[in-house]
Amino acid sequence: MGGYRDAGTLFEGANIRTLDPSQPRAAALAVRDGRVVVAGDVADLRDAFPHFARVGLDGCTVLPAFTDSHVHFAGFGLSLRRVDLRGCRSLRQAVEAVAAAARRARPGEWILGGGWDKNLWPEGRFPRRDDLDPVTGDRPAALRSKDGHTAWVNSAALARAGIHAATPDPEGGAIVRDPATGEPTGLLAERAAHPVLALADRTGPEALEQAILDATAAAHRAGIAGVHVMEDGAVLAAFQRLRARGALGVRVCMMLPEDALDAAIAVGIRSGFGDATLRIGGVKIFADGALGSQTASMLEPYEGQPENRGVIVRTREQLHALVQRAAAHGLAVAVHAIGDRANRWVLDAMEAARPDTLRWGLRHRIEHVQLLHPQDLPRLAALGVVASMQPIHCTQDRDIADRYWGTRSRYAYAFRSLLRHGTRLAFGSDAPVETLDVLAGIYAAAVRRRQDEPGRDAWYPEEAITVAEAIRAYTEGAAYAAAEDHLKGRLAPGYLADFVALSDDPLEVSPERLPEIRVVLTAVGGVVRYSASSGSS
Repeated sequence: MGGYRDAGTLFEGANIRTLDPSQPRAAALAVRDGRVVVAGDVADLRDAFPHFARVGLDGCTVLPAFTDSHVHFAGFGLSLRRVDLRGCRSLRQAVEAVAAAARRARPGEWILGGGWDKNLWPEGRFPRRDDLDPVTGDRPAALRSKDGHTAWVNSAALARAGIHAATPDPEGGAIVRDPATGEPTGLLAERAAHPVLALADRTGPEALEQAILDATAAAHRAGIAGVHVMEDGAVLAAFQRLRARGALGVRVCMMLPEDALDAAIAVGIRSGFGDATLRIGGVKIFADGALGSQTASMLEPYEGQPENRGVIVRTREQLHALVQRAAAHGLAVAVHAIGDRANRWVLDAMEAARPDTLRWGLRHRIEHVQLLHPQDLPRLAALGVVASMQPIHCTQDRDIADRYWGTRSRYAYAFRSLLRHGTRLAFGSDAPVETLDVLAGIYAAAVRRRQDEPGRDAWYPEEAITVAEAIRAYTEGAAYAAAEDHLKGRLAPGYLADFVALSDDPLEVSPERLPEIRVVLTAVGGVVRYSASSGSS
């Protein structure tokens, strides 16, 4: 190797796991112009690059930086400043938290937040507007459920949106009504919530940018350098403004909302448009609802609910048309599908669009893939469909999966079965629904048990995967899903110098000790964006 006089950095003294099969281990990493020059021994690289600045990593374990393959990034940033109901273990606690926010709010100001989960509450029922009205008064309130598929609103919010007893249910949504009076109870499922949320969540450009900056700092603390974002055009515009100012500190693969499909086609945008900092991944489509709200689309009824097979957000015919139209114009699709019927319909649509998919080289994906019928397990690999999954859902939703899906849960969050068939996995968090903590996600995938219940048996342990396989889903798998596997997912010559330094080696410690591992440093393009020693980000 010849020496270089150009400025660069030598990160040294680490246990580097490159995920590069040609050189899996190294002790030093030479970086220049945001990319890896080479990985190797400390002495060899010091000789080869005598003019490079040196950064000691004190024996930390270094991996390619993590990518969160499914996140509502601006939404996560905004949630840091809103009413957080995730810790509420009763309806009463949730109401008290809203009451505290109402006391701080200006007259007429919207009270926004979410994270509530009625499945954790001893009251055993969904919340109602009657619970909110006494503590909110004339201040409208809109509070999303933990899964994001139901909004709990008060009477003031319903009035502002013009929703009353005679308002019809929208296609793909439901206004929950009192069976005796027909009046809205204050629960709006799926698309029925859109009118209220459109009024409530008018976040200005500056607030969106600040939310992204707040989320970026949190991502760096978690060892995350890349995100696959599932949000709207206003968020994409905010990313572009930050990028233009050199202030976008994460690499973004943006999924366009389905209502932007025609506009994207009209101007010729295709998957892959952009660069290594900000690019278009494809189009996000919704096929069904969610488990927590019992709106996921099911082949058979929910346990104890013989009339309920969930909400069909998009019919079989609509899914076929949307996927076909996107694929025909060079746009991959990322389809939200949780129930086994939704997943089957999505796979059917992707199979029908196969000729255009192959012509453009698209990498379609299903977001969540929470429940599959056994007959559909091999189909993702056969069709080249990426399973974009959030392992933390596995352990957090375990109890309600057993409650509402019963024995069908054997093939819920079927990580091992999907890998066995050759499916590519890409892991994420679904934040703000769940935590950004990647190590918590790896723990969930490998242990299939919550961190606070060490004595409990793993949930369907036959679907657990190894720590190494989980790490690959947050690195190589995420890069593959975004068609960026030539740039990301390993620390090899020419690849982006995005890496995370950890206090311990997750591949050497017991999986039970994963929660003890700390992120020590996160670098994006060779620039240290977070250092635990300085607390900087």
